[in-house]
Amino acid sequence: MKLFNVVVHVLTETSRHAGHLDILREQLDGTVGAGADGAVLHGGDSVYWAAHRAKVEEAARAASPTG
Repeated sequence: MKLFNVVVHVLTETSRHAGHLDILREQLDGTVGAGADGAVLHGGDSVYWAAHRAKVEEAARAASPTG
């Protein structure tokens, strides 16, 4: 087996298991993701999600060739 194959396998398994651990952590503490400053990125209330959706829709319209 080539070293490249071993490295790819190890990296794949590491990322998979890190994802599993993140899911378990989310279930334990109730938060979903965190920014560099420790602020929670997700899990906001309905006002937060309405504002976020409007921001995403505005960006999509700006990127659309038809405007």
